[in-house]
Amino acid sequence: MTQSERLVFLIEYLKNEDARYKQIDIPKETSKQKSLLRSLMNIRPAKPVSEEFTAVQDMYLQEELLCKGIVSLEDMSPVQPGIYIWQGDITRLSADAVVNAANSAMLGCFVPCHGCIDNAIHSAAGVQLRLECASIMGRQKRSEPAGRAKITKAYNLPCIYVIHTVGPIVRGTLTERECMQLAECYRSCLLLAAEYRLKSIAFCCISTGEFRFPAEKAAEIAVRTLRGFLAENKDGMEVIFNVFKDSDREIYERLLR
Repeated sequence: MTQSERLVFLIEYLKNEDARYKQIDIPKETSKQKSLLRSLMNIRPAKPVSEEFTAVQDMYLQEELLCKGIVSLEDMSPVQPGIYIWQGDITRLSADAVVNAANSAMLGCFVPCHGCIDNAIHSAAGVQLRLECASIMGRQKRSEPAGRAKITKAYNLPCIYVIHTVGPIVRGTLTERECMQLAECYRSCLLLAAEYRLKSIAFCCISTGEFRFPAEKAAEIAVRTLRGFLAENKDGMEVIFNVFKDSDREIYERLLR
């Protein structure tokens, strides 16, 4: 099966799962087909899927990853011993774990092709990630509070694990409580990584997107929390601050250089 054939197979499978989508026409352009597949994956609830779908999806996503290119620590230069800044798509990083900025439902983003980290990670990992998250939340039986962390497999991502954390939502003037919650997000992720004896972890800019946490203050908290953790834990964990915008890169470079 070629990559184009896998793409069409996956779209047809997801269309036929729900009567509401059966009449959707598959566009001819590959880029539009990819957007349609991602949309159908995004809106798909956490429910069982066939082994055939999983096998084809995994081959498709692994091929897409190879086209994007995998980035490892060996491709970067540290700004401080054990600390890196990397600008780009977090789903390309082969660290032991990448951090996902989740929402309190912890099931991934259901908005088709949304630009958030949560959507990008779930889309690149595959439908298995939502199923594992649903299993965790089913046992928990309540929404995930801000500042905690959960760990899952990474499936079709190049990392080994995904660490999910819910950051604070800023609805007006930034409060001390929200600052403390964000610091706890970083510390919870680092403690969980240490518990699993991970050697590297990549952080996205938690809460600074849809949750509207001021980017400069968020970076200050992230760097301060990391330094405090590294002072207490001498196990040599390497940390990547993953940024997407130029302005965020400039902030972290200023704080770390």
